[in-house]
Amino acid sequence: MKNFLAELSWRGLIEDQTPGLAERLERGPITGYVGFDPTAPSLQLGNLVPVMLLTHLQRAGGTPIIVLGGGTGLIGDPSGRRAERPLLDAAVIEANVARQAEQFARFLDFDPGQTSAKLIDNAEWLTRLGLLEFLRDTGKHFTLSYMLQKESVKSRLDSGISYTEFSYMLLQAYDFLELYRTQGCELQLGGSDQWGNITAGRELVRRVLGDEVHGLCAPLLTNPSGTKFGKSEGGNVWLDPELTSPYQFHQFWVNADDRDVPAHLRAFSLRSRDEIDTMLEHHAAAPGTRIPHRALAREMTERVHGPTTAARVEDASRILFGELDPRVADAQTWAMLARELPRATADVSEPRSVVDLATLSSLCKSKGEARRLIQQGGLSLNGQSLTGDRAVGPDDLLAGGYLWLRRGKKTDAVIVTASP
Repeated sequence: MKNFLAELSWRGLIEDQTPGLAERLERGPITGYVGFDPTAPSLQLGNLVPVMLLTHLQRAGGTPIIVLGGGTGLIGDPSGRRAERPLLDAAVIEANVARQAEQFARFLDFDPGQTSAKLIDNAEWLTRLGLLEFLRDTGKHFTLSYMLQKESVKSRLDSGISYTEFSYMLLQAYDFLELYRTQGCELQLGGSDQWGNITAGRELVRRVLGDEVHGLCAPLLTNPSGTKFGKSEGGNVWLDPELTSPYQFHQFWVNADDRDVPAHLRAFSLRSRDEIDTMLEHHAAAPGTRIPHRALAREMTERVHGPTTAARVEDASRILFGELDPRVADAQTWAMLARELPRATADVSEPRSVVDLATLSSLCKSKGEARRLIQQGGLSLNGQSLTGDRAVGPDDLLAGGYLWLRRGKKTDAVIVTASP
């Protein structure tokens, strides 16, 4: 475990750690956990930093525990929030727990073994905890002044914080105590916004049992504009393909600001330091190739959505960038593009004018506009520039059922045939 902290350090994943953690790691493997409140049906990119902390813990020989907050999710973590969270029904939390649980297996190894990852729902103990028992055995160890000093509480004093959310840190502290007792868990990891909750758990273990446990937090990643990492123009970037398509997920990484890419590579790629440094040197010499952007996009899409989907997403992207012959892509790739681009449906079993199709697809407002655009060399079909109006029939179909029209260099439409 000696290399664990060194690995996190060069990757920029350490903001703070408790005293004595390095010495504890020198004595051998450690069990560590991260908690995730299932207030949404999917993890999003902002959740991946603590997931990567657990990934590196397991790779270093430690045992990772995922704690899904089926209990704490009913309360809501005030950390990083300016207003009270809406309370969710127990059934919604339970459904979210089930959906999120599947996503962790893409980053951690749950196969039986010495460092096998574990997934635990804190509803197992929190929902059985009596109020008087909790107040006597946990609440008595924390003063109001101690809790008011925590940033998650202090930042909400002006806008207001309910007793419900005020008590959240005590519930998370109790999680750490329970995991230490039952799982031998000595380390809690998380983002820097969780530092107050992490140290509260450490304090509770020390007060109740007299033992020392540890905490480590990573910095919160932000974009150059100062906004929180993991958001696009459309909002959060989710791991669930029903909420963020694999293509949009891939494009998030490809389109990342050059200033962000070094930090993204170190934080999320499993490549070695030398590989990342070499990739960044190539990028500095030829920025237009976007080598590190594409490499990370492929790696992350493959990890989250699988190698087959990642390959199709990459093909779709290369087609739009003019790097791949559209005729070699399979039907699933074109179906993916049809979901991402403006689309129309047409029957071309009998040949139809390309001018008609350009109008049908809304690339052109009228047939006259379509003809003028063709004369100017501004309209293409299946990647080939058109020089005049012509008939389009079954022989033109891509993957047996698709047509790709492009106006200029970036305005696209896919026509799905009614009878391919």
